[in-house]
Amino acid sequence: MARKADPLFDDDSRRPRRGVVDAKGNGKPGRLTRLFRRKPRNQRSAAGADTQPRRLRGRIARWTLYGLAAVVLLYYPVGMAVMHRIGDDTAMTAPAEKGASRAVAMAAALIRRETVDHAWTPNDPFIYPSWALDNLPHFQVGIRDAVGRFAIEMADKIGRNRGSSAVDKDLEDAMGKLRYSPYTWVWDISVSLLPTSSTEAQYRAALRSLLRYNARLAAGAATFERRADNLQTLIDRVNADIGSDSARIADRVEQFGGIVFDTRSDNLFYRTKGRVYGYYMILRELGADFAGILSEKQAQKVWDNMMESLRRAAELQPLIVRNGAPDGMIQPNHLAAQGFFLLRARTQLKEVSDILQR
Repeated sequence: MARKADPLFDDDSRRPRRGVVDAKGNGKPGRLTRLFRRKPRNQRSAAGADTQPRRLRGRIARWTLYGLAAVVLLYYPVGMAVMHRIGDDTAMTAPAEKGASRAVAMAAALIRRETVDHAWTPNDPFIYPSWALDNLPHFQVGIRDAVGRFAIEMADKIGRNRGSSAVDKDLEDAMGKLRYSPYTWVWDISVSLLPTSSTEAQYRAALRSLLRYNARLAAGAATFERRADNLQTLIDRVNADIGSDSARIADRVEQFGGIVFDTRSDNLFYRTKGRVYGYYMILRELGADFAGILSEKQAQKVWDNMMESLRRAAELQPLIVRNGAPDGMIQPNHLAAQGFFLLRARTQLKEVSDILQR
């Protein structure tokens, strides 16, 4: 009895093999051949007429996805590069009318630069490319810390007579507005689902209050007590804040010094840098406001040395912040360098305070 041919195992030379086409075109092409071989024009137009809209939609969808991917990949890097502006220009000036305070004018100028001229980034949501920034938001919050401290001392001491008169309304308003959280966008889900006042709106209101106070001061309708004890109190407050920063730097270096990828050391570095920069700019102009007191107390030389130390700390801007081992030879430690100038400034602040107390 003859065995039937098995199509899986028997090789029949008379049967055309799949994927093999002879010279006359006999045989059935394989799947890859059918996939890549172009059909004649008349067959494509007849057989593929119903698939053209589907292919067109698929092509549009693919190119749309490619475009979105390109936008996302370019949006954040390009946007971050455009918005990343560390405003540490120590030569910046702020005009003030005759009779007004140069320090108040500088504080207002710093607020204007960070909330009007530049974009305030610490509260940006993910829809903005600045959301991915790291150093600039901490630097801006540090400036806010310095201006906020100055506003408190203005309202409590310098802007009132011997601390016994009523608080100046504009200074009180500026002090309150600058206490507002630096991280609030137009919505704060933790507080309410309804829109709320943003950080920029609050700080711009503080800016307007400082400008109103300075305008009244120039007109002789406001108080600015140029007394040695008022300047001493402000110096002591600044010294305490810088001391807190020095302690945080020391803890960070001690606990994480030598780690190659310390992702939080740059946050501390730039927050401290922003605070020191803000204090340097305000104290520089405050030295002009209290020039008579410094001359009378013979403290100008010590004051200038103190300002130089603050300036050096404010201008530090490494390309990448490293928290290397303090005794390392290859990897630097920028926190330790910053802490050195802070400790030097603290010593000189204490010397100024002692001279003013005499």
